[in-house]
Amino acid sequence: MLLLKNAHVVPGDGAPELLATDVLVRDGEIAAVAPNLAAPGAEVIDATGQVLIPGFVDTHRHVWQAPLRGIGPDLTLPGYFEVVLGRALSAYRPEDTHLAVRLGAAEALDAGITTVLDWNNTSHAEAVADAYQSLGMRAVIASDQPRADLTGTLSAALAILGPEYGPADEAEALLRRARDLGILVTMHIGGGRTPSAVSRMDEAGLLGPGVHLVHLNSVTADEAKLLADTGAGVTVTPLVEELMGHGVSAYGRLADAGCRPALGVDVVVNSVPDLFEVMRATLRAERTRAVPSASAPMLPAARMLEAATVDGARALGLSDRIGTIAVGKRADLVLLEGLTHLAGSADCAGAAVTSLRPSDVDTVIVDGRVVKRSGRLVDVDLAALRASAADLGRRALGAPAAR
Repeated sequence: MLLLKNAHVVPGDGAPELLATDVLVRDGEIAAVAPNLAAPGAEVIDATGQVLIPGFVDTHRHVWQAPLRGIGPDLTLPGYFEVVLGRALSAYRPEDTHLAVRLGAAEALDAGITTVLDWNNTSHAEAVADAYQSLGMRAVIASDQPRADLTGTLSAALAILGPEYGPADEAEALLRRARDLGILVTMHIGGGRTPSAVSRMDEAGLLGPGVHLVHLNSVTADEAKLLADTGAGVTVTPLVEELMGHGVSAYGRLADAGCRPALGVDVVVNSVPDLFEVMRATLRAERTRAVPSASAPMLPAARMLEAATVDGARALGLSDRIGTIAVGKRADLVLLEGLTHLAGSADCAGAAVTSLRPSDVDTVIVDGRVVKRSGRLVDVDLAALRASAADLGRRALGAPAAR
């Protein structure tokens, strides 16, 4: 058992923040949320002055690219296809994939991301799963050959090119296959300045729960309404979309139509490996998109925390398990430092969005297991892991290894 004492709890999904509250975790599940809990024999974490939030859910990341971080500040999408998917990906061996995913997962956990949808382009399925299991991270591993044997904190999804990047009939067949298998299907769509295929998919009866669409920069208001009405999951990755010239983020259009867009890091070749800056980028864009008024007040900063937690869980079909702090949910939890002067008296959800960063992540818990404690990952030396992956990044790009 694990007992977190005296935290300022942000349950999520619009629920009121709870002052000086305890959270009891038993067998990986949240067993109680209340003040002054007693649990003889439990490990106790004193969370006084800290803010407890649900673990972040990154709903779209190509995790294997972690060793390539920062190599493409000026990459356009065609350049990305050539350099990253063309040159670097072909250089990866199974052991390289294991190291790369382990690094990417560790960086995510360090930043408070407890769940990731890994849109995995490699063909090394066993190495990918082993990397996540070694760190205890929750992951939805999306590939073109989803594994049926994943259990515990790992699950599978079908990753497809979709009707904009491949034959439409092939995409339709794969979508129907995923529906028959009962697994999530995820694809990139509308990530440019040409019309998206959302309307065509709707006409073919292919939208709905279990379908996850990423980017959607070119989505129209009518298409956004279709997505909301059918219950499809949607994700935006605003930092990468802006830096690579995909176009303006669709977050506002999707939200206006009734969708609950989730957030993703996407790639770290030109972006950060955490959701703090993604939340802020989305918030800035929304607050400059429309002038606040009495009838349309300024978007609350706390809304972005929901986008990065419970909305991510919804987009992946996991909201019955994660995304909020509630009895019966799995214990994916994050303790934040830096707001001691506010804890117990203010909007800590909004403050976490606007004012914190990965270094303020003190403790991370996944499925009831502490994976980061007092600001340091428990089972991995992140600096050493980055050093081990450095030569992989150089070799994958055709550069000489360091001497």
